Amino acid sequence: MSPVEFSDAVLLSRVAPGQWHALEDDLVVGRGEASRRPDGRMFVSIDAWHDVAFDRLAAAMLAALPRPLHTVVDEADLDLTARWRRAGFTVRRREWEYAVPTDPRVTGLDSVPPPTGVTIKAFGSAEQAPLHALDRAIRDEVDAGPGWPDMPAEVLARPVLDPSKCAVAVESGRYVGLLRIAMVTRLPRIGLIAVLAGHQRRGIARALLAHALGALHHIGKQTAAAEVTESNVAATALFAGVGGRRTGGNLELVLR
Repeated sequence: MSPVEFSDAVLLSRVAPGQWHALEDDLVVGRGEASRRPDGRMFVSIDAWHDVAFDRLAAAMLAALPRPLHTVVDEADLDLTARWRRAGFTVRRREWEYAVPTDPRVTGLDSVPPPTGVTIKAFGSAEQAPLHALDRAIRDEVDAGPGWPDMPAEVLARPVLDPSKCAVAVESGRYVGLLRIAMVTRLPRIGLIAVLAGHQRRGIARALLAHALGALHHIGKQTAAAEVTESNVAATALFAGVGGRRTGGNLELVLR
């Protein structure tokens, strides 16, 4: 390790590219990390025992890294939010977390058919080539419209599209919408619902959600998780309308 600062009882070391440690009496009392997301944004995180270690890690990292810098904190963690604000970060956006029931008797989706002319391909039945074509079309629309900063991380990461985790809406032989499930933990998470612009406001997203939640309920999953940007009124209304319950939220902070 190469020490970069020593003051009072705290020693700071940059232990690897994008990684810093704070030591006190040879004990690690804080860790800092920086990583670049697929969209090019740099995200930082610090886990420290006390304010002194946090502040010195933040000062060293901010001096070494190019701006803008981003970080994500639990909105309920007021102490951590205050530490990042003290370092100069401000709130950029809020993302809400939802717990969504899967039982169609609770969601009211047991009698929701797809719009006329639209069929839903079940998980595992989508064909790879048109699925990738839909993914590219969705990305092109994001590029031409809202841009990437507000997109979920799993959209930015350009994952390998696994048909077993995707339900697809089809109209006139073309894939026009998809819903992807991510199994990050034992709780399934709705990673993405997207419908091409020319096919929106017709109930396709709701039909995809009905299919996905029904499939999860069939295999014994009582609840799914979802994350929605506060400004996404349509998605907020969609999940609230099927009995989704807010369970928390995250703040994305930025230093420009």
